[in-house]
Amino acid sequence: MPLNSLHDLYVDELKDLYSAENQLLKALPKMAKKASAPELKTAFTEHLEVTRKQVERLEQIFTELGVSPKGKKCKAMEGLVEEGKEVLEEDGKPEVIDAALIACAQRVEHYEMAGYGCVRTFAKLLGYEDAEELLQATLDEEGEADQKLTELAETVINVEAEEAGDEGDEEREEHEEEGEGTEEEEESPAPKSVGSNGVAAKASPAKPKPPGKK
Repeated sequence: MPLNSLHDLYVDELKDLYSAENQLLKALPKMAKKASAPELKTAFTEHLEVTRKQVERLEQIFTELGVSPKGKKCKAMEGLVEEGKEVLEEDGKPEVIDAALIACAQRVEHYEMAGYGCVRTFAKLLGYEDAEELLQATLDEEGEADQKLTELAETVINVEAEEAGDEGDEEREEHEEEGEGTEEEEESPAPKSVGSNGVAAKASPAKPKPPGKK
């Protein structure tokens, strides 16, 4: 679609966000399943419901515009979801995986906040007051979700990830020390008997018995 006016750009950006939200609807349940911390699972599950409402708002705006919401795929969200998929496939300590999931989720939130901020401004300039209110509501929700993730990361998730890493370091150090002790035992030669002058003593040959003596 050619971008010959602000209205054209507005519709194009709305379609981009519609695609982004629908991709996120598929990704959030997987992220919730992968998360280990109950608080993080809850955050992802709750945001799934919020995202469904945001999709409904976009559909309402498209209906008022008389335009189909389909026809564009958000490549940015596709990339962000792909990054999140890599984390879902990673092995590692659950606490660290949770921290990685929050990092992925916040990248998504920041992308959406930027997108909704733009279309909200476009709607205001174009005189779409109802749409402006709907988009502002979504923008507020994205900001709240981002803040919630930040608080969760700083007070729980990142703290637990750091502690899990410290425990791993201690275990590695213990294994290394045990390995070094074993090597020293294997390499140490058997001790020799030492005489009073500090020279290794040699075994004296047995003296022959005189003839006729038993």
